[in-house]
Amino acid sequence: MLDQVQKDIVSAMKAKDENRLGALRMVKTALKKQEIDGMKPLDEPAEMAVMNTLLKQRRESADMFRKGGREELAVKEEAEIQIIEAYLPAAPTVHEMGAAIDAALAETGATTAKQMGLVMKAAQAKLAGKRVDGKALSELVKTRLA
Repeated sequence: MLDQVQKDIVSAMKAKDENRLGALRMVKTALKKQEIDGMKPLDEPAEMAVMNTLLKQRRESADMFRKGGREELAVKEEAEIQIIEAYLPAAPTVHEMGAAIDAALAETGATTAKQMGLVMKAAQAKLAGKRVDGKALSELVKTRLA
């Protein structure tokens, strides 16, 4: 993924696309930092974890900017979200998430909200390889267990 980001940085430089360039540099920095901290090349799950962290940060920032009345900064954050999402696998549909939760409930036998952790873990295992928004999955699990 790091090689692809570097190639895209070069193309953004040539196109003089400052917004895309800034976002790609931020992605490259986060990936390199994780690689250096771990003292080994990143594998795909580690890359996905870094990218998901970046997505979560951007979503929280956009939300905070909106609450603070800074719409232009929220729009900038959302543009960065779209750039980051281009490097990630597709997000599961609501139907796919529902099916994974149903399977997790059947597998764990959970019936109360106290068992939510077990259901979440099983559902995330069923959705492995997809970009799962933990907050959305959590809300769906809560409604099923309530």
